[in-house]
Amino acid sequence: MRRRTRSVLADRARRTSPPPFTASPFTPPDRRAEPPVVVMERAPTTDDLVPRGVRIAGSWAWRLILFIAAGYLLFRVIGLLRVVVIPVVVALLLAALFEPVAARLRRHGTNRSVAAALVLVAALVLVFGGLGLVVQTFIAQYDDLARQVGDGIDEVQAWLTEGPLHLSQGQLNGYVETLQQQISGNRGALTTGAITTATTVGELLTGFFLVLFTLFFMLRDGGAIWSFLCRLLPAGARLPVARAGHYSWHTLVAYVRATVFVAFVDAVGIGIGLAVMGIPLAVPLIALVFLGSFVPVIGATVTGAVAVLVALVSQGLWSALVVLAIVIAVQQLEGHVLQPFVMGRAVALHPLAVILALASGAVLAGVIGALVAVPLLAVLNTALRYLFDHPGGEPTPDRTPPGTRPAGPDDAPRPVETVDPRTL
Repeated sequence: MRRRTRSVLADRARRTSPPPFTASPFTPPDRRAEPPVVVMERAPTTDDLVPRGVRIAGSWAWRLILFIAAGYLLFRVIGLLRVVVIPVVVALLLAALFEPVAARLRRHGTNRSVAAALVLVAALVLVFGGLGLVVQTFIAQYDDLARQVGDGIDEVQAWLTEGPLHLSQGQLNGYVETLQQQISGNRGALTTGAITTATTVGELLTGFFLVLFTLFFMLRDGGAIWSFLCRLLPAGARLPVARAGHYSWHTLVAYVRATVFVAFVDAVGIGIGLAVMGIPLAVPLIALVFLGSFVPVIGATVTGAVAVLVALVSQGLWSALVVLAIVIAVQQLEGHVLQPFVMGRAVALHPLAVILALASGAVLAGVIGALVAVPLLAVLNTALRYLFDHPGGEPTPDRTPPGTRPAGPDDAPRPVETVDPRTL
């Protein structure tokens, strides 16, 4: 009787309970044992009313505004401290040029201070010797140049009266008198400009001595100064930043060397043409082309235009055209041979990036900005590439720096200072 009752109850339970879940061959494997879904209701918020794309754009917008504000404040501080910042930047570029010589002296047993002092004195002798030669040449040829400029002005006046313009002598005299009246009326501005020039001369003297002291200590204690700066960072960022700075220094050294070589070739090429043509002030023009070539792309072009102008006023139109052809030929040599093979090994920057950096630097800081824009971009390019690829600072200092394109293993820059993790 009990067995029959249990059987009846079991049959009734099987009929009332739902059938067990059985996997069908058509059921996906990940849906055979799904957990129960619990839906919880919540009150709508303001974010639910704004599309997701608008929220993301807003987040990027206020962060971008903060970056712009921080950059603006940084440039304002740099502008206020330009008397200090500009000499330090110039000393850094000179240290990148002369530090390999000081390092070689140290490897041969020379004291650090003595090596830095020897390099600094040699640089001063070289610079002042070149300036003395330029000034002496200018003084020696000034009388001839003044006479040739006078003759050139007479030729221009004759062309204006006898050429296609057919200006009368009275019109020319009227233009000259108008120019004289404008100069007389702007005496106040000229006086203010003279005072400003005197102030600029004082700033130049201050900057010159600051460059000397900064360059000496960079040549003597450059590695120690960088290690000290890295120790100011959090512990986890010290080694990566130190390595990134090491590789950035390699890039700066390579860039300065390549720039000096390109400037030397430009100056020699244009200088030979000026000497063959007998253009006056050839030596000062060569020095001007050499200094102007430190500004990539546009430096040698602008200084070459000055050489063409001197040829025009001193020897006439045909000599100016020949000098212009020489300048264009040298620029073609630089653009198609020197820049790809020499500068291309130093830094891996796209030509568009170079042009934009030059324009931005010139707008923000004038000639100094145009001078330091490209090396600054090259250094930042190397540092960011290294930090993105090796956030832990793994590679050793003898690796090829990122952001450069050496032609082969023998062309990789040698390390200047070794970063020891134990000193950080």
